[in-house]
Amino acid sequence: MKTLSIDIETYSSIDLKKCGVYRYVESPDFEVLLFSYSVDGGAVVNVDLACGECIPLEIIHALSDDSVMKFAFNATFERVCLSRYLYHPTGDYLSPDSWYCTMVWSAYMGLPLSLEGIGAVLNLDKQKLTEGKDLVKYFCKPCAPTKANGGRTRNHPSDAPDKWAKFKQYNVRDVETEMEIQQKLSKFPVPEFVWEEYHLDQEINDRGVRLDMRLVKAAIDIDQKSRTELLSLMQKITSLENPNSVPQMKGWLAENGLETDSLDKKAVVELIKTSDPHLTDALVLRQQLAKSSVKKYQAMENAVCEDGRARGMFQFYGANRTGRWAGRLIQLQNLPQNHLSDLAVARELVRCGNYDGVKMLYEDVPDTLSQLIRTAFIPKTDTTFYVADFSAIEARVIAWYADEEWRKQVFADGKDIYCASASQMFGVPVEKHGINGHLRQKGKIAELALGYGGSVGALKAMGAIEMGLAEEELLPLVQAWRGANPSIVDFWWAVDRAVMDAVSHKTTTQTHGITFRCKSGMLFITLPSGRHLAYVKPKVGTNQFGGDCITYEGVGGTKKWERLDSYGPKFVENIVQATARDVLCYAMKTLRNCRIVMHVHDEIVIEANPKMSLEAVCEQMGRTPPWAKGCGSPVETSAEGRSTDRADRRDLLLRADGYKCEFYMKD
Repeated sequence: MKTLSIDIETYSSIDLKKCGVYRYVESPDFEVLLFSYSVDGGAVVNVDLACGECIPLEIIHALSDDSVMKFAFNATFERVCLSRYLYHPTGDYLSPDSWYCTMVWSAYMGLPLSLEGIGAVLNLDKQKLTEGKDLVKYFCKPCAPTKANGGRTRNHPSDAPDKWAKFKQYNVRDVETEMEIQQKLSKFPVPEFVWEEYHLDQEINDRGVRLDMRLVKAAIDIDQKSRTELLSLMQKITSLENPNSVPQMKGWLAENGLETDSLDKKAVVELIKTSDPHLTDALVLRQQLAKSSVKKYQAMENAVCEDGRARGMFQFYGANRTGRWAGRLIQLQNLPQNHLSDLAVARELVRCGNYDGVKMLYEDVPDTLSQLIRTAFIPKTDTTFYVADFSAIEARVIAWYADEEWRKQVFADGKDIYCASASQMFGVPVEKHGINGHLRQKGKIAELALGYGGSVGALKAMGAIEMGLAEEELLPLVQAWRGANPSIVDFWWAVDRAVMDAVSHKTTTQTHGITFRCKSGMLFITLPSGRHLAYVKPKVGTNQFGGDCITYEGVGGTKKWERLDSYGPKFVENIVQATARDVLCYAMKTLRNCRIVMHVHDEIVIEANPKMSLEAVCEQMGRTPPWAKGCGSPVETSAEGRSTDRADRRDLLLRADGYKCEFYMKD
């Protein structure tokens, strides 16, 4: 036996979507109902576990045999569920090293992240059965007791034999569909080093991170008290039955001479600036009520496992055009920052449930709870957190690709890129908190908004007006930044030409150490790391301004599969973000034995002995990957697809800064 393709159907009273698979399998009523498999691409066999059938012993052995490759769509689910089926305790799961995920393979190819969606795009012969959702709801989830069903809270095979027969067919079909996806994508294999990254990701997800559940539960209780009090105060001020209602609040404001089309966070901030005190009080209260901090705490409460750790918070290849991770469950990718000078004091007050103390010292209770979210993540006993973060990673990567000499010198000298950018733009020295320090903010907003072809609109979207820049300053700022970065601008349009030529002529082109290739209805952009970015069914189209552009199929802003358009700077954004992701992966592999428990954007969190050297961690993280030694137009590639060219250019200069902490925080 070389390969095993698997799909299972399961029952648990725990909500899978809300709690994640690691918590899902811990329910006392968790059960594997159906197990379908194929050995070496042969006929699919269905095992009806719910009706007393048993999985063959050789298949049981294969599940833990690393010489047998296991394939499944969303393989994490199958692996974790089968770990519990095989009586693995919490925190001990089947090794991921021989498991391969067809969903990851699909994401690598720029395809949808659902079996149904992939089947439609690839026009598979054996697509996922559409009635599956109803069958899953019927057999895999608790049901409401009614007179008609005899008051039962769960449906068994004997309750609907016809449905159960269809459910078994559905289970078999999922394996057939998954195998056909493998066959369709076989000529575009995922590189082995990407599978290694996936296996590392699974290790981190399996390990999880400890939660301070005392803090979590106390925060939820305090939030409830705070919300009740804030709502009562708003009712007194407005005399509204439900001042949280947008229509009611808009109406009350209008009656008091303040018209507004929106009450979103940004709109409320602006209204507070101009409203009279009576209205301001109500708007400030609404602002506090809008804080969504409690949702994070509730997510922690839902996801926490029996051993006090949260697992499964990272989705490998969640962003399928760049390969960056997406957050799941607690959503670590958008945690509020903390700016409280006495964070430990506030944290202890909340842990003790001291609502009055929190209110007295910090006034804005929701904001305080929001700032404490990070601190709910704690290391296990006798360890500490080591937090290491790349400094200005995207700015370094784009400077390296474009060979923008002055920027690379800034990084080589260890200087502040925002000050240096402002200095380059305005032709004067700029120092943080020093000479011309007021210009640093303009340098910062320009750096964040303009690196990928953005103009005035990008500056506004980044909050330039709210930061104090005048409307008439924006266009000169764009011009100043582009004038200061001619090599980056050249990089945009070199990529634009390379992509256009590759797609127009169905050929291979190269620029700046990047290869662009059109093959079999796909556009592949090969990065120096050897990883490919994939774009489905590319062709030359027309943009909104009537000019030529590249269009391709993908998931758009509406979360639907549609035709999207792109051009040089957008492709550059994908390339830079993808390269930054590859740098992070290299660092994670380097630090693999250091017990990584979290990674947030370009930051790694390690749970380790307090005696471990922080300097060593940062030094290791800041190592330049072998593939980033110089950059240029590749002449040939290695067997893995990596560029072997080593043009006489500087290495990609990296720097990681770090700190130690007894609870997770933003230093």
